Amino acid sequence: MTTAPIVIAAGGTGGHVFPAQALAHSLAARGRTLAFVTDQRGGAFDEGWPKAEVFTLRSGAVAGRGPLARLKGLLDVMRGARQAQSLFSRLKPAAVVGFGGYPSVPPVLAGSRLGRPTLIHEANAVLGRANRFLAPRATAIATAFPRADGLKAGLQGKVTVTGNPVRPAAVDARGVPYAEPKAGGEFRLVVFGGSLGATVFSRVVPDALAALPENVRMRLKVVQQCRMEDYAAARDIYERAGIHAELASFFGDMPARIANAHLVVARAGASTVAELAVIGRPAILVPYPHAIDDHQTVNAHALATVGGGWPMAESSFTPEAVTAMVGELIEAPERLAEVAAAARSLGRPDAAERLADVVERIARDEP
Repeated sequence: MTTAPIVIAAGGTGGHVFPAQALAHSLAARGRTLAFVTDQRGGAFDEGWPKAEVFTLRSGAVAGRGPLARLKGLLDVMRGARQAQSLFSRLKPAAVVGFGGYPSVPPVLAGSRLGRPTLIHEANAVLGRANRFLAPRATAIATAFPRADGLKAGLQGKVTVTGNPVRPAAVDARGVPYAEPKAGGEFRLVVFGGSLGATVFSRVVPDALAALPENVRMRLKVVQQCRMEDYAAARDIYERAGIHAELASFFGDMPARIANAHLVVARAGASTVAELAVIGRPAILVPYPHAIDDHQTVNAHALATVGGGWPMAESSFTPEAVTAMVGELIEAPERLAEVAAAARSLGRPDAAERLADVVERIARDEP
C-alpha cells in the first residue's frame, strides 16, 4: 500500500458525497492510502467509507447570499485554505480530489498552491460555482457528461469524461433487465425527490393517480418517498382511490426499487440522473427550480437528448398533466422500453474506475 495519501474532499449533499464515496472504494481496492477532508458541518464521512483519517477544515458559501454573509464565507474559505496548506505540508498528498461545493474549495486551492496534483469532478451538466473557480487552478478536470456548460474553452484540454460514479447497489441493479408492463398487469411507479423527498410530488402525484380510471388505478403499485409532514395526506388520497402505495421518508434500497420500476418520477439531481442511466429506466424528471445555475434542468435535458426521459418544469407539473402523461405511458409499453434502453446508453457503470484512472495518472507519490 502506498504511503502518500490521496485526499478526497467532499461535503454537503449526496450529489457530492456519493461519487466521492464510490471513488474512495475504487482507490482503496487499488491499495491507495486515503485521507478525507470535509467542512465544519461534518457528517460527510460518517459511514460507508473505506477506513481513513478524516480532517475538518473551515469553509463557507460565497454565492447567493447577502454582502456580510458572502464576506464571512470568503474569510472562512481563506482560513480553510491556510489550514489545508498546513495539513498538506505534513501529509504531502499524492493528489487532492474535490467533488464540487464549497467544502472542496480550501483543500483543492491549497493543493494547487503547494504544487500537488489536483483534480475536480463535476457531476452536473453545468459547472458549479466552486468548480468554476477551481477549474483554472486544477491539474485535471473530470466530468459526468460529454458537455459541461460553464467551462471555459481554454480548459477543455484538462477534461476527461468519466461519468458520475454511482453507488455499488446501482451498478448491481444494472443487471436487472427492463420488464415491459403487461397488458392489464401491474404497473410499478417509483416517485422520489432526492435525499429528503419533495413536497411537490406529494402534492401532485397522489391526486394525479387518483384521477385515473378505476381499471388503471387497480393496476398501480406505487413506491413514493415523501416528507413525514406530507405522509398522512398522501396516504389518505391513495387509500380513498384504492391505489396500492408504499410510502416512506427514506428507502435504503432505492436502486433496487428503481430497477423494479416501469416508470420513475424524480428530481434531476446529478446522482439521480446517473443512477437512472446506469440502471436504465424511463423517467419523468422535474428539476428543482431554485437550484443555482438551474443545473437540474440541464441534467434533465442531457438525458432527454438521447431519448432517455421526459423533462417537465415544476410549473407544468400539475395533477392534470401527470394524469394525462401516466395514462398515456401505461398503455405504451414498447415506448417505455425504448426510453429505458436510451437512458441505459448514457449510463457509465465503470465511472468510479475511470475516475480512479485519472487520479492515478496525475498522482505524484514522491514528496
